[in-house]
Amino acid sequence: MDAIIVPTARPSAYLRQAIAAAKERDVFLLFLCSKRSTVPGAVLEAKNAGVRALAIDVDLLNPGLVPDFATDRLLRFTRFRRQTDTSFKRNLALLIAVLAGWKRILFLDDDIELPDPADLGVAAGLLDRYPVVGLANAGMPDNSVVCHAIRDAGGPQDTFIGGGALAVGEAAFSSFFPNIYNEDWFFLLDGMKLRPSAITGTAIQKPYDPYRDTRRARAEELGDNLAEGVFGLFDNRLGLAQADQAYWREFLADRRRIIRNTVELVKAAPIEAGQQTRMVASLRAAIGRSELITPELCVRYLRAWQQDCVTWRQRVTDLRRDHHGGSGIEHAVEALGIPPLAQAAYDVTLSTGSKHRSGAPRSVARV
Repeated sequence: MDAIIVPTARPSAYLRQAIAAAKERDVFLLFLCSKRSTVPGAVLEAKNAGVRALAIDVDLLNPGLVPDFATDRLLRFTRFRRQTDTSFKRNLALLIAVLAGWKRILFLDDDIELPDPADLGVAAGLLDRYPVVGLANAGMPDNSVVCHAIRDAGGPQDTFIGGGALAVGEAAFSSFFPNIYNEDWFFLLDGMKLRPSAITGTAIQKPYDPYRDTRRARAEELGDNLAEGVFGLFDNRLGLAQADQAYWREFLADRRRIIRNTVELVKAAPIEAGQQTRMVASLRAAIGRSELITPELCVRYLRAWQQDCVTWRQRVTDLRRDHHGGSGIEHAVEALGIPPLAQAAYDVTLSTGSKHRSGAPRSVARV
């Protein structure tokens, strides 16, 4: 791996798993910080472990570093607008990787543990054959609130590889993460079909309560419908050309029926009363939001997303053309115009054993 990239919004203590893996494998770390995650805290954790790292305060960056996507414009003034910055961070990381000349990166969320860092070497090797490689999740299943409820009520529910622990090769840098729930599923598409992918190793998602706040279910519903609907087409050997209003009308009706049935299953299941109440409230919140999703919106979103795929590929092409010949993390942050106040680095120069920390991009050693 050229780098482990951690989009983080939690306190710096949550970075220790990623730091331990980077130290074990001698991999550069890129922290993209916001909210409760601070640049000084992230760099201090890396310094204490002797790990090469750069931390960037995403809250101080110009949103224009990433293209203004048609999908964002479609949802911007609606209830479906997503309030998180995860997609922005991951897309920024892809642009940095392009400019730094990296070939293999690992996205690692700050609530993921890696029991065996050697899995990163295996994943890196598989990137020679597959554009993306997911680490198998052996912890809390990476599902939406609705899917968690189906499983917790005794129904069958699968999982799929996700962005929480995802190795990405240079061939997939031309894909992007739309600002919607299940953005990692859309990243796995090349605009028309699913990219070849592999699964290896083990990652452990830390547990959380998906039913703690009904807003979670509401926020997930549009992305869950779109991703499940698109992958359902692929499962039936169909393509995006078949994702017309008639398809979505039938799919949305089936989705609402499944959620209503799950409500009844939860009520009948031997689940603790308080938990049962929270589950039902979350499922009803999902139904309420689902009622606002129209077949026309689904068609318009997918068209906008395909337009965004072209926009993103052009952005990557332009960066490679305009900054041809440059490489390294110093070149990347300078080319993107990331201000010195928004970043800090800790570098371990293995050849001399010297260590330094600086907030200026020109002092970040190439790695």
